[in-house]
Amino acid sequence: MIPAQEVVDRALAHSRADDAIVIVTDQSEAALRWAGNSMTTNGVSSSRTWTVVSIVRDGADTQVGSVTSSSIDPADIADVVRASEDAARGAAPADDAMPLLGAVSSQDWDSGPGNTDVGVFAGLTDDLARGFDGSDRLYGFAHHTVDSTWLGTSTGVRRRHVAPTGSVEINGKRDPDASAWVGAGTLDFADVDIPAMLAELSTRLDWAGRRVDLPAGRYETLLPPSTVADLMIYLMWTMEGRGAQEGHTALSKPGGTRIGEKLTELPLTLFSDPAAPGLETTPFVVAGSSSESVSVFDNGIDVDRVDWVRDGVVNALAYPRSAAQEFDATFAVPGENLLLTGGSEATIEDMVARTERGLLLTTLWYIREVDPATLLLTGLTRDGVYLVEDGAVTGAVNNFRFNESPIDLLRRVSEAGATQPTLPREWKDWFTRTAMPPLRIPDFHMSSVSQAT
Repeated sequence: MIPAQEVVDRALAHSRADDAIVIVTDQSEAALRWAGNSMTTNGVSSSRTWTVVSIVRDGADTQVGSVTSSSIDPADIADVVRASEDAARGAAPADDAMPLLGAVSSQDWDSGPGNTDVGVFAGLTDDLARGFDGSDRLYGFAHHTVDSTWLGTSTGVRRRHVAPTGSVEINGKRDPDASAWVGAGTLDFADVDIPAMLAELSTRLDWAGRRVDLPAGRYETLLPPSTVADLMIYLMWTMEGRGAQEGHTALSKPGGTRIGEKLTELPLTLFSDPAAPGLETTPFVVAGSSSESVSVFDNGIDVDRVDWVRDGVVNALAYPRSAAQEFDATFAVPGENLLLTGGSEATIEDMVARTERGLLLTTLWYIREVDPATLLLTGLTRDGVYLVEDGAVTGAVNNFRFNESPIDLLRRVSEAGATQPTLPREWKDWFTRTAMPPLRIPDFHMSSVSQAT
């Protein structure tokens, strides 16, 4: 397999388009799986994907074609470039057309790809082995990838970034039907505390020794960081400037957007920052195709911190350069990480201790959008809803279907605790870099009882 930089150079040399962009990503992957207190599979793999974006300018019209390949045969490069050019000539005019970024280079452009292997799990497997000796049945999955990306353009952009991404999930089961889930995101597994995760599982399974059936309704509910992450990620994904300007989203209002609207008196700030310690992300735009929130014409541009909500006020929406120019807005792209800060130093345990009666909702599942105009989401609880009475967890509760909007949750939140790194359960396959506080919602809507177990 030829070096990624050579793929970029050859593809650009073959190009006959007015401009061209080439993105190459080499991925090194390691995975580990266990079930019923024994390891079942482990393995490593490597792969390459690369995309050629051709830009054809014809008078006032600009057309874009994008073709992605996983071939490692250098002989295929010319054919992929030609296919990309053909796609451009057959495309509708691009409404996000802008000049490409001028020459800029990463100092490590000539470096090779990063790698991982099963050795990254060494400490994890030792701790899990001790957990396998217990009476609870443990199931789970650990995954680590290192994505090395090279971005080159016909205008002289040469940028490289290496992104390690890891996660571990453990599901614990105890007869007759108790089940609980914990997870953690990580860059290298050095900061994953498996004994603490197993202790948390054991505590939750102990709580399930008593079963309490409750009807649907509105309950004071404590959301640990993982559940908060699942809801706030969806909010950030929908914060598109154009959709809000055109009245299509929950961030719209008559005559404009909700930028400047105060959602909560709590000083909560929801932000993305490529330099956030331990949650670092690609510090420049990498886009193989355009959408409402990102444009191929912005490839290579630096990505800065964006405060989507600042001190409880809607502060920013995602605008590619073309949309920012059209709407006289600030350029911003969706983050690859997400943090919510501004709460107290309280832990979820502290918040439980101050709860007279309510629910502790540990994980969410199968989240789907019901109404884009209000960002109403529906989903299920799974692997742990617990009843809190007089400052203590007193039993496990049946599962529910919920209907809630993350925007409305921010409007109604009555307490936020200490921010900590966490793994979203629903979106973990796409988004692992989050840090969230626990939240107290006085009237979380459990719309119906779910028979799921």
